[in-house]
Parts: sequence; C-alpha cells; structure tokens
Amino acid sequence: MAMSWAAGVGWASRRVSAARVDFPSVGLALCPRRPACIPLRGPWPVAPVSRMATVKNELMKNLTSEKAVRHNKISIIGAGSVGMACAVSIVLKGLGDELALVDTAEGKLKGEMMDLQQGSHFMKMPSIVASKDYSVTADSTLVIITAGARQEKGETRLNLVQRNVAIFELMISSIVKHSPHCKMIVVSNPVDILTYVAWKLSGIPKSRVIGSGCNLDTARFRFLIGQKLGIHSESCHGWVLGEHGDSSVPVWSGVNVAGVPLRDLNPAIGADGDPERWKDVHGDVIASAYEIIKAKGYTSWAIGLSVADLTESILKNLRRVHPVSTIIKGLYGINEEVSLSLPCVLGENGISDLIKVRLTPEEEARLRRSAETLRAIQKDLRFQRR
Repeated sequence: MAMSWAAGVGWASRRVSAARVDFPSVGLALCPRRPACIPLRGPWPVAPVSRMATVKNELMKNLTSEKAVRHNKISIIGAGSVGMACAVSIVLKGLGDELALVDTAEGKLKGEMMDLQQGSHFMKMPSIVASKDYSVTADSTLVIITAGARQEKGETRLNLVQRNVAIFELMISSIVKHSPHCKMIVVSNPVDILTYVAWKLSGIPKSRVIGSGCNLDTARFRFLIGQKLGIHSESCHGWVLGEHGDSSVPVWSGVNVAGVPLRDLNPAIGADGDPERWKDVHGDVIASAYEIIKAKGYTSWAIGLSVADLTESILKNLRRVHPVSTIIKGLYGINEEVSLSLPCVLGENGISDLIKVRLTPEEEARLRRSAETLRAIQKDLRFQRR
C-alpha cells in the first residue's frame, strides 16, 4: 500500500558543532501550517486499495478496534547526526511504542523515516513517523531536543547562546502545546544554559526538564580510567559533575574500583604533583569531543547511546543515578538558579531525587566556579519567561 508522509513547518537540524548538537536552519518559517501529504515514489508495485482491503478481510477477522493506544511515545527534535544517533540507539533498545522525528530538512527527514521504517523487521518499535509539523509529537511521554544554532566564525559564546534562546522560544512552546505533560531531555549545546532556558520557557516542573549534562563526560571518565587500569569501564566508579564543558569537575575523592578508593592507594591522584599523571584522564575527557570532531567531523554515537541510557531509566522507571543537568540552588554554596550536573535519580517522573555527594573543599570550590561560569553568561540572556 502506498505510504504517505506528513509535512508542515518545524525544525531543521544539521550536524554537530563543537560538542554534539544538531542545528536547525536559521531564518526558516517557524509557525505551523497544515501538513501536506507527499506520496513516496519508488520501484515497488502498489496494489489497488480495494484489492488490498479484500485480501486483508479474507486473511483476518477483526475482533477489536485497530486504533493504537500509545504508552511511551518518544519525539526527537532534530534529525541530524546526533538526533539520528539517539533515534537508532533508542529503537535498538526497544524503549518506546512510537518514535516521532521533527526537522525542516524535508528530503533528509523523509529518507531517515523510510530507512528506519524499512528496518522495523529487526527492531521492536511499532510506529515511526516524521513531519515538519510539531503536531506529530502530540502526547509524547518524552521529547529529546537536539536542535540548535551553529556557531559562526568569530561569534561570541553569548551571541550563540542568545540565538539559540530565540530558537528555543518557538520550539519549546510548540512542544508544550502538543505534549504538556512530557519530560524533556535537552541535548543542544551549551546544554546547561539551554536546560535552564527550556525550564524557564516551558513552565513545567524542573524535575521534568533534564539536560544530558555530564552523563557522557562521566562515561568517558570511567572508560579512560578503565583503559589505564586494564579493566572494563563498568567496574570503574567515578563522577564528572558541574558544567558539560571545560569547567567540569572530576570527583577524584570518590573514584573507586570494587569499593577500593583509588585515593587511598595514591593520595596525589588527580593532583598536579601526581607522578602517574591521573589528572590527564580528566583532560582527555574534555578534549575527547574536539578530537573526534577533528577526526570525523562531528560526534554522534557516544552521545546517542548516552541519551538512550537516560531514556531507558525514565521510561522503565529504573531509578538509576545519572549525572544530568538540573536546576541547582542552595547546594554547595550555590545561591543562584543555574543548571549543572549532579547525580540524580531518574524514573517515570523525571528527576525524583538529588544525591548529596560529599565533596572535598577543593572539589566544592571548583563546582562553585563552574556554576559562576554558567551564571556569567546566563544573567545576560533575554527571553520571555512563563
């Protein structure tokens, strides 16, 4: 039977800039219009509808309504390299019963949808849809945002953030209009500031606005520790907190393997005077994205797997602890509303609890500096708060 594809107006996403974001085309029309059905053309023979209906009626006896009831619908805003890495990672885990993609790059969006649909034999995702119209995201349980503006040559970070704020103002209102009870995972960079912006714009509880934050930084940290020790990263326990960026904080005081604190074995671990140079591990975490971008042009798979990991904890109500970005005020001497990563318990309601990690005075001071770095940019942003 011929397939149809809905099109309207929404978001475009191109590839990642300095740290894994899909970017929309700036200047495109942003207000929704009525979707137009575009028939897919191809070499496959199409049986007449009447004949298909006859075959179906002969083959099956209908007992109940065919109207689908969705329980875990996931929408991804941005079908660029990061958005599609998230999509593939999620469908391979079989985490939802419908996946909706939104992008303004009509041809690419259509191709990505068809490609995933035609691989549905190999995965457990009953429905995959795509449109430029945000109505396709209606009644989503979870919305993943990978769209954002690309940094231009010579542009300041503040100007980039302000352009992203303008994009988010339109995007978040469309998401909330169609899915007022959804949880959001913000992946677009700078992720901590845009998580704060998404929370302010959406008017929904901060527990349901989650930045991907340092979930990937922590995974990289554990991987590199494992490489240095010659063991699997899953057996290495340690955290990177604060900003997803250069001011992130490695919590060396808590790094352990099988409950053995590495600081007990090497009191100088992570310090400048450490002869084993463990401090370089965190340096490599920060440099990882830049190295990958230099080598292949963008990052995608690690962040896609990281977002699928967060999605699984939320949709399956696993109550696992993840270092994700959330609004922090009143902890560790931070007295402003900023979004940065702390260990959070994730479940069906989003973030249910924060883990109060015991930090050394030096680590706590670094966390405050990380918050100040974000606040310095955030305080000058201009947008309409709900």
